[in-house]
Amino acid sequence: MFDNKIILVTGGTGSFGGVFVPTILEKYNPKKVIIFSRDEMKQWEMAKKFQGDDRVRFFIGDVRDKDRLYRAMTGVDYVVHAAATKIVPTAEYNPFECVKTNVMGAMNIIDACIDMGVKRVVALSTDKASSPINLYGATKLTSDKLFVAGNAYSGEHPSRFAVVRYGNVMGSRGSVIPFFNSIKDSGSVTITDPRMTRFMITLEEGVDLVIKAFEDMIGGEIYVKKIPSMNVIDLAKVVAPNAKHEIVGIRPGEKLHEQMIGEEDAPTTYEYDDYYKILPVINNWSDDANRIKTGKKVNSDFIYDSETNDEWMSHEELNTWLEKNKEKIGVL
Repeated sequence: MFDNKIILVTGGTGSFGGVFVPTILEKYNPKKVIIFSRDEMKQWEMAKKFQGDDRVRFFIGDVRDKDRLYRAMTGVDYVVHAAATKIVPTAEYNPFECVKTNVMGAMNIIDACIDMGVKRVVALSTDKASSPINLYGATKLTSDKLFVAGNAYSGEHPSRFAVVRYGNVMGSRGSVIPFFNSIKDSGSVTITDPRMTRFMITLEEGVDLVIKAFEDMIGGEIYVKKIPSMNVIDLAKVVAPNAKHEIVGIRPGEKLHEQMIGEEDAPTTYEYDDYYKILPVINNWSDDANRIKTGKKVNSDFIYDSETNDEWMSHEELNTWLEKNKEKIGVL
């Protein structure tokens, strides 16, 4: 579906874009892939990787700047919205900046896509958007709601919006694995709480889910990948087996366990082979057969969180992944 199409990725120089862009270029033949981001140095570094491929273009801009978005989206068919202020403590201490990017930026994306005739938009979300306790999660929940409602807001326009929600991206910049990796030689690693669990997803799995969303969406769906959980103590034991554990306490805005689907979403959630789909309540779209397709409705008390998850990543599985991806950890 991406052949001869123009795709724009906001925040495209981040971890997601570093895998999504080469995947799209390899598996499809897009007319153009536009990287829209505000960091010129990251763009310069990324451009070197695609030197000689005139399908890849770079556009300096900020999702807070609606005029710049309008200019960038001229002729664009599909948009992946990956730009975000996402580090939890940073958001807690800089709430206004987080709201400007994650909420106002989402509104700008929706308006620009509708007015410029973009066909489909997939916005990246997070497990922190389900029953949020921190500002980052609250802004992403708001963003999710905006993109879902964008399908009604667009009226007669062809633009359609969907959301992809997933957990801790293994090995990505700023995540727990490169953090443990960076301090393991000191002889100790800091653990916030030994009970803490997290969902674990690879960048490749995240990219595959976004592509699946583009292919499957009618509009308003939230896609949730089925992924394993891991206890942070076990994670530390694998990444830094000889290091001592220093318990430092939970950081501002952190949860003990992450959640991707809350009980309040269960009545409109459907299960598929390797993912779940939360359907929108508005306009009775949760009962729409075109959106449900082959899905099986979950139980009314269903919760999908990292503590009660049925699937857990073993030490062996993580070790295998670490060995295979050791050159990429903390780079993307």
